[in-house]
Amino acid sequence: MDATCNTETAASAALLRPSRWLLLYEEFVTKNASSVSQVESALRSLTYIIPGRYRDSEISSECVHSGVQLLSLYHNALVSRVVSRLPPTIPRPIPTPHTRYTKYWTSRSSIYHKVALALQMVQYTELLWEMIARRRGEKIRWRVVIFIEAIKAVCRLLLLRLTKSRPLVTPPLPERDIDPRSLDKVDSDWNGMQTPVSERSSDLSWTMPRTGLSLPSLPEVNDVSHFLISKVLTADDIKAPKALLHRVTGHGQLAEVLYILRPVVYAIALQKYSEDRHSWRPWLVGFGLEYVCRQLAKSDFRERVAGGLRGLTGLEREELRKRGWAMGWWAMRGAFYTNLTRPWLRNLTGKMKGKLLLDLVGSVIDDYEYLWDNYYFSSATL
Repeated sequence: MDATCNTETAASAALLRPSRWLLLYEEFVTKNASSVSQVESALRSLTYIIPGRYRDSEISSECVHSGVQLLSLYHNALVSRVVSRLPPTIPRPIPTPHTRYTKYWTSRSSIYHKVALALQMVQYTELLWEMIARRRGEKIRWRVVIFIEAIKAVCRLLLLRLTKSRPLVTPPLPERDIDPRSLDKVDSDWNGMQTPVSERSSDLSWTMPRTGLSLPSLPEVNDVSHFLISKVLTADDIKAPKALLHRVTGHGQLAEVLYILRPVVYAIALQKYSEDRHSWRPWLVGFGLEYVCRQLAKSDFRERVAGGLRGLTGLEREELRKRGWAMGWWAMRGAFYTNLTRPWLRNLTGKMKGKLLLDLVGSVIDDYEYLWDNYYFSSATL
């Protein structure tokens, strides 16, 4: 009787241990990765419509948003760790160039992983820190903004050095692109010697007489083209991960360093002219630096890469495209926003009032106008 009681007590104590709960949580996340992603997306969407709607709601909504982002970062690492432990015999989807490149550096260099993780965490919480600092006054707020931009610049310079002068990618860590549950399903099918659903045929099957095991049938005739296309490899697929980005030298390296330092310079200029929000000087400095960096980078690629811009890898073209779209956010910054964008938005939302559905869109724009008016990181992209 005593032994039974001791066993039950030990089992209860084991369940109450934090490590036990953590293991149960990790198991739940890996078995329900797709559902967890949907919940994360729903929470992010909720935080997008809260800012400005209630008094002091921006800090509470940003706390939720930052918490979800940090939790998502942990989930990404957890899913990646589980997938890496699966047997090599289990077929996996072809990873994206971004995933191959970032996984290579995170597995090769522990310093890269730590620096990239720190950079992501700062980016996910930067607006929250600015909101908290703003309550202490504008001087404190601008000091915090410049300090955060300086930390991010140092992290990016370290990543540039660790990757041996290869341009930065966004984000610097691998993203979640595999559901472990789908891989486990494939594994159980093959362990049971069952043919996957996509390759089953009700009429064609052959059982080996000696072992009694069934061989997987060929794909259906209608699925042959899809099957062959899925097996085609591109030039980027056979390249080494570190070869997915060319090293930058000369003008290209100067462009990358200036691109990294641009937010710090822009924040300092904004602080200097904070009393005159209509001044174009900070905006011209920041936009001019980013435009020069982009042109220098393109010029360097044309000179060094065989084929010029056409010879860029898929990952390089993707990163250039991201940076090009990010330049559109200059319409929401500094004097451009104060003198041009904000009056246009107010005129637009004024026309939407009283109209079905459009009134809802206009109210959301009005809510976000408060963030764009008062917070630097609300329109930051780097």
